[in-house]
Amino acid sequence: MGQTLTQKLLVEHLISGELKPDQEIAIKVDQILIQDATGTLAWLEFEALGIPKVRSELCVTYVDHNMLQTGFENADDHFFLQRMCAKYGAVYSRPGNGISHQAHLERFAMPGKTLLGADSHTPTAGALAMLAIGAGSSEVAVAMAGQPYHLIVPKVYRIELTGRLGPWVSAKDVILELLRRLTVKGAVGAVLEYGGPGIKTLTIPQRATIANMGAELGATSSVFPSDERAHEFLLAQKREQVWQPLSADDDAVYDKYIEIDLSQLEPLIAKPSSPDNVVPVKEVEGTAVTQVCVGSSVNSSYVDLMTIAEVLKGKHEHPDVQLVVSPGSRQVLQMVIESGGMAELIRAGARGLEVACGPCIGMGQAPPTGGVSVRTFNRNFPGRSGTPNDKVYLCSPEVAAATALNGVIADPRKLGDPPRIEMPKEFIIDDSMFLWPPEQPPEGVVPRGPNIEALTLPEPLADTIAGEILLKVGENVSTDEILPAGNRVLPYRSNIPKIAQFLFDGIDRQFYERAKEKGGGIIVGGHNYGQGSSREHAAVAPSYLGVKAVLAKSYARIHHTNLVDFGILPLIFAEEKEYDRLQLGDILEIQGVRETLRAGDTLFLWNKSQGYEFTAKHNLTPRQVDILLTGGLLHYVKAHAG
Repeated sequence: MGQTLTQKLLVEHLISGELKPDQEIAIKVDQILIQDATGTLAWLEFEALGIPKVRSELCVTYVDHNMLQTGFENADDHFFLQRMCAKYGAVYSRPGNGISHQAHLERFAMPGKTLLGADSHTPTAGALAMLAIGAGSSEVAVAMAGQPYHLIVPKVYRIELTGRLGPWVSAKDVILELLRRLTVKGAVGAVLEYGGPGIKTLTIPQRATIANMGAELGATSSVFPSDERAHEFLLAQKREQVWQPLSADDDAVYDKYIEIDLSQLEPLIAKPSSPDNVVPVKEVEGTAVTQVCVGSSVNSSYVDLMTIAEVLKGKHEHPDVQLVVSPGSRQVLQMVIESGGMAELIRAGARGLEVACGPCIGMGQAPPTGGVSVRTFNRNFPGRSGTPNDKVYLCSPEVAAATALNGVIADPRKLGDPPRIEMPKEFIIDDSMFLWPPEQPPEGVVPRGPNIEALTLPEPLADTIAGEILLKVGENVSTDEILPAGNRVLPYRSNIPKIAQFLFDGIDRQFYERAKEKGGGIIVGGHNYGQGSSREHAAVAPSYLGVKAVLAKSYARIHHTNLVDFGILPLIFAEEKEYDRLQLGDILEIQGVRETLRAGDTLFLWNKSQGYEFTAKHNLTPRQVDILLTGGLLHYVKAHAG
């Protein structure tokens, strides 16, 4: 029996464990990706480990999220990150150089390598046959210290692509179709592996769009084969020496098979407020729109932006619409400028934003109250745009361009013949904004601004956990809802006491004061709790406030790990009907926690307020149990890895 591409990548990097279902394995990490929203915490955690130098083959810190310098906080953090890179041997990507996923794909992604990133959209690099995985900051810090990355052996889903995309249909419609079929939790614990004859019709930027948004399905990663299209891309990037052919064996066996005939797809759109709320564009045609946003970490490539520029050429955006454009990298921006595309966009009324995540992470361009925003981004979770009760739709660049012209959601197929934008045979190469570490690193403690607080690590898990239910939330609660992003909150990413004040801000404004008054407690959630961003702050801040356990129907992969790494016990309802019985304010108690965790997977909880006992389970590995009992991942690594 042959191997899948995923299995080949895992075998090549396997350090411990066996590739058997539900088993925990450890793999070698070749490359590290950090961005500034999670990076300060990752570097503080690395510093706490006491390691003199980064031990991975490559570590790059990108400044791409917190670019608005409305105060000193962001600028201080940027200088801190630059100095940490210089001291510990990492590459620093300066502000304006590129959004991490686009820039890394262009300049560092390599077929056959592993990449661990402190960002959930790290799997973008799977477009070049990397096993690229998003993780929390502490997991990344540990990998920076040379330790392996641990994960449960993922299932592998074969996404068989046939046919060719029709006019005005794009790669965005491929991943929206998958979201329509599988939902936001449909690939939790799985790697999406793409193959079939339709693969050869997709460029690397198109594959990157699909791989990027695999995160919205809950997937561990997404991988494409390394073929001639990969070779063409690397040749154009003047990095052809890193290319190697990589693909699955013809007789490989998968856990699930999904076929998509590209020729049968039509323009799709995700309605508010979930990436899987997908319908054909024709079903929502005519919906009035006030804002169109293009770019960010997905659909921000040269071809994407030039497509929009060509559609708008000689025309002007609708007077009721504000169009904004965020290029994916400095390379993209230079290419679009030199090709004349930026001039066309400006003439059409578009506002050019800097090379940054920008509106996607809530950093500016919040839509007006009640207004519809159509975006080529990857997420439309409630309030993520910065506007309460927002109405954000997700779509392709083609749909975005048609919408900007018409002032309403529009089907681009009505525009006539589509533009034909070819992939460049050669890209502009200018790596001057990547700062490589000096041969002689600076000595002494890296200076830091007053907003950068010392890292507080959790205590070992107590034998008795007792506390009030501080909050009860529903299904698919995202980390954006647990701890919002945006320019109001993200400047405090290196100040846990301050950022904790924003916990569940959009759900319950009283949560912080209640948690502080009660000295912590327990949170209750529905299915897929913690979906979305990898931001570890959504676990670190509750830990700081004294939250000792979360009881949910199921968890998103990264957030579940983040809870463990910061000393919070993630429990799962043994019977989901118990969720309905629990009430806000109930006092729960679990006794003999440490011994019970060592002995099995079932814990007994006593509801002291209602006077009954019920059971919960955990799906922790023995190593994760040890992490909790030790007091979190950093304590564990220091104790076990020397």
